[in-house]
Amino acid sequence: MSKPEELSLEPVAELQRRLHPLSWLFVLLLQLKQFALPLIILLFTGRGDRNELWPLIGVAVLAVYSIFQYFSYRYRVLDNELVVRSGVFQKTVRHIPFSRIQNVSITQNVLHRIFNVAEVKLEAAGGVTPEAQMRVLSLKDAQELEELIRSHVNIVSTASTASTGEISASSNTEVLHQLAIIDVVKLGLINNRGMVVIGAAVGVSFQSGNDLMGNFIKAGVNYMFGWSDSLHLGASATVISIAFAVIVFLLLVRIFSVVLALLQYYDFSLSQLGRRLTVQRGLLSRLRSSLPQRRIQAYGLFEGWLHRRFKRRSLKVDSAAGVAVNEESKSPLRDLVPLATPAEMDSLIARFLGSEQWPIHTWQSLHRDTWKREFIMPALFVLLAGMAATIFYSVYAALIFLFIPVLLLRAKVWSAHAAFAHTEHLIAVREGWLSREWRFAEISKLQGLSLREGILDRRYGMASLYLDTAGATSMSSAFRIPYLSREQANILMAQLSTKISNGPLPF
Repeated sequence: MSKPEELSLEPVAELQRRLHPLSWLFVLLLQLKQFALPLIILLFTGRGDRNELWPLIGVAVLAVYSIFQYFSYRYRVLDNELVVRSGVFQKTVRHIPFSRIQNVSITQNVLHRIFNVAEVKLEAAGGVTPEAQMRVLSLKDAQELEELIRSHVNIVSTASTASTGEISASSNTEVLHQLAIIDVVKLGLINNRGMVVIGAAVGVSFQSGNDLMGNFIKAGVNYMFGWSDSLHLGASATVISIAFAVIVFLLLVRIFSVVLALLQYYDFSLSQLGRRLTVQRGLLSRLRSSLPQRRIQAYGLFEGWLHRRFKRRSLKVDSAAGVAVNEESKSPLRDLVPLATPAEMDSLIARFLGSEQWPIHTWQSLHRDTWKREFIMPALFVLLAGMAATIFYSVYAALIFLFIPVLLLRAKVWSAHAAFAHTEHLIAVREGWLSREWRFAEISKLQGLSLREGILDRRYGMASLYLDTAGATSMSSAFRIPYLSREQANILMAQLSTKISNGPLPF
């Protein structure tokens, strides 16, 4: 919250600090990112005329503005708070108590590392923008500021645990989990994020205006079929060549995925200092972010088909760190444990929860007609789509109906695995068939409960219980317990409501 700056007996000039002298350059580069792609296309394709260079005037204005922003940004480190002065035309003074800061994030891309600087973000719960964002500080100043905030939070945490009679954590940093190079490669093979690179390439080709991607695909298809025709291959050989092309495409996707994983998760380390967790990762760009463990609101444990082949699992968390939705998905703390064996994952989760609540050994099944509810709507959609395609296009479209037995198998397997658990302090649900997912949270972290019933739910006497936490975002999957019997849902909601109302939120 902004407020008038308090008077100090000490000279202001001795307390105030500036950003790094090159901070204006990094602010300028950040603002120019939106102009970078059009200018690159203009440079290499040679399209357009001189009138398209008028936006460069705006670039010059942004450069001047960035310099003024550097000279107007000041911050002071006091005993219990950080005071930030900013603004070119509109001056703002922010007093940020150290106790309010929940997440300290330090980012270094390649250019940052060349100049030995870093970008610092200070985030608090309850907001969608950082409390302070410093572009950029010298690496030494950034580390000193991070250490100051972390030490202050640890002192407060130690005092609070001592007052409750609990044993305080060690002051030494403890490494909880690390990823070796082979684990990062496995992560790349599993997460299949190479499609992001291909999607970005397609987007760039469309922005170029020359239909580069369309011409490339057309040329590739013509080459493939022209090559097969020149060899006088039959239909079966043509099908084999198409299958080979698909395999090559999938192989390229996996290669891109591994490269992205190496760039993002190289030298991954999860450590703990007191009650604060810190994640550090990255090859070219180094990211380090930390938050108090109590800020973790909900957990998502995932095990896909490839996870099981490698005997690994992944853990994501929702945290009440107050970051924007688009930043939440980029936060290093989102993927708290990218990859670990089931035994290692269970040990880490039990540590995070601070009790013996995990792993859960007793699960309760859902409604007996769960498989019907999971099967009817998708099967009905496939049935209508198949009928329409068969009538208006071709009789071969009836092959769509072959998906119906697959949907039935999926519904049966999904309902056999789906279950929920309710312990004294924990609520959890598991779902999936080829991929398995567990969502769970401490009951004291729940913010809201709601019961929902659709038309088919009322037909089968079902209801779904939706659980909301402070860290939930539109980017995270819904935390729900689906397809409970109506009586079971009402009882569970009453029990959870009572526990929530009788206990304070551990923020």
